[in-house]
Amino acid sequence: MRLYTRTGDKGKTSIIGGRVDKDDIRVEAYGTVDEVNCFVGQAVTELDPGVFKDVIDDLEKIQHELFDCGGDLANVSEKRELKLQKESIDYLEKKIDEYIQEAPELERFILPGGTKPAASIHIARTVTRRAERLVVSLLKADPKTPELSLQFLNRLSDYFFALARVVNFRLNVKDVEYVRSAKVFRDGKRKDEK
Repeated sequence: MRLYTRTGDKGKTSIIGGRVDKDDIRVEAYGTVDEVNCFVGQAVTELDPGVFKDVIDDLEKIQHELFDCGGDLANVSEKRELKLQKESIDYLEKKIDEYIQEAPELERFILPGGTKPAASIHIARTVTRRAERLVVSLLKADPKTPELSLQFLNRLSDYFFALARVVNFRLNVKDVEYVRSAKVFRDGKRKDEK
């Protein structure tokens, strides 16, 4: 197999069902999803399997779902067959609820960091938010874009926030509260949530 094809040398790239400019919003969106996947892979390498086997299994599952999400975003074929399923979102919500119960109660915003794997997970969280913003722009440009991708990314960033806190907790490292934060959380939820 030859890795290079030279077909992109003029600034175009192939997607499922066509070709677009390499700076197209669609390419930006699925490229950013790929970036998230890389940070997840980095976090996996930083987690001790003796303490985090369950988390590593989940993150590897999520890496496959990120590939699915990227593939769905890259698909403009008339016969769009989507790979990402609603069950992925349901699973993330279940894990978020579990992690909120496991970590200490939160009252204020926290600074990203603590331990090295938690910091990597926070990076994945913020890049996920960027991917989400790009998918919003893509939806405006192409209403046929699967909304499930947007919902998945929205939930995934919340998952990463909850997970980073659990990672720090399991490693006996306290989250650092943002010192100028008011009390914004109540019963594990933001005060503006119902």
